[in-house]
Amino acid sequence: MQVSRYIRSILLFGTFYILQSCKTAQNSKKEAHLVPENLKEYFRYKAGNPKLISVHRGGGEMPGLPENCLDSFEWISMQMPCIIECDVQMTKDSVLVMMHDETLDRTSNGHGKISDKTYAELQSLKLRDNFGTMTEYPIPKLDEILKWGKGKVVYTLDVKKNVPYKKVIERVNALKAEEYAIMITYNANQAFEIYHIDPTLLISVGIMQESDYFRLMEGGIPDENMIAFIGTREPKKELIDFIHSKGIVTILGTLGNLDKQAAANNDLNYEKWAQTGADIFATDRPLEVYKKLKEFSKK
Repeated sequence: MQVSRYIRSILLFGTFYILQSCKTAQNSKKEAHLVPENLKEYFRYKAGNPKLISVHRGGGEMPGLPENCLDSFEWISMQMPCIIECDVQMTKDSVLVMMHDETLDRTSNGHGKISDKTYAELQSLKLRDNFGTMTEYPIPKLDEILKWGKGKVVYTLDVKKNVPYKKVIERVNALKAEEYAIMITYNANQAFEIYHIDPTLLISVGIMQESDYFRLMEGGIPDENMIAFIGTREPKKELIDFIHSKGIVTILGTLGNLDKQAAANNDLNYEKWAQTGADIFATDRPLEVYKKLKEFSKK
C-alpha cells in the first residue's frame, strides 16, 4: 500500500529529529545554550563578537513544532546558542500567555480573540504548527517560558498591543529573569516607558537613522541599555558603524523579504550582511542562517 505524502513527511521529520537529537547530545556541551554571565556586558558591541541568531516567534520552521511553543524553544536551543524572540498576549482574566496573533484561529484549535477568553478556556486548546497540522502542545504561559529559559536561552519579549509593559516586567522581576530577558519596543515612547518602570532592563530599540539614536539618548536611555533593531531592509554600513561607535550591537530583521532573497542565493546574502556589520540575525530560517554564519566565522 502506498504511504501518503503526509505520512512520509512525518516519518522524515521523525528521522531528522532523532538524528539531530543524537548529534546535539554529542555537541551540546560545546554549542547549545546561550548563557551570558552579564547580559548588558555581553551585548555591548566589541569588534570580533560572535554573530548571533534570534529565532522569530521562537521557531515554526520545522513541521510538528509550532511557533511560541515551549517544546519548539527547547528543540531549537539545542541546535545552536540562540535568542528566542517570542510574543506575549493577555487573557480576559489578565494571564500572560505566549501567542503572536490577537486571535486563536491560525495557531491553535481555538477561535476568537485571546482577550475575550479566560485562561481556563485556553487550557483545553492545542497548538497548530505553521503547516496547518494540529499538535498536542498547549499554549504556554509567560511564567512557564521564563522559568524554563534560565540557563538556556536569552529572550526578546514582544509585548503585543493592549498588554501593559508594567505587567510583563512584574513577571520578569518576580522570576529574576532580568539577566536573560530583553524587552522589544517599536517607538521611543515605549522605550522611555520601559526604562522608567525598570532602568536595569536591556531594551531592543528601533534605530533606522542617527536621529533615532539621539532621541533615545536625549530621553535618558543609556547606550548600555540599548540593542539597535535596524529594520528589515538591506543594512547600511554607515548606520551600523555609527551604532557600533556607541558600543551598541545591531539586530537585522532578515525575516520576510531578506530571508527569501538569501534562500534564492544559496544563503550567501547572510555572509554579505555579516560583513556589513549586522550582529544579530532575526530570522524565520535559523538553521540555515546558523550554518552559513558558522562558515563565515571560519573564514
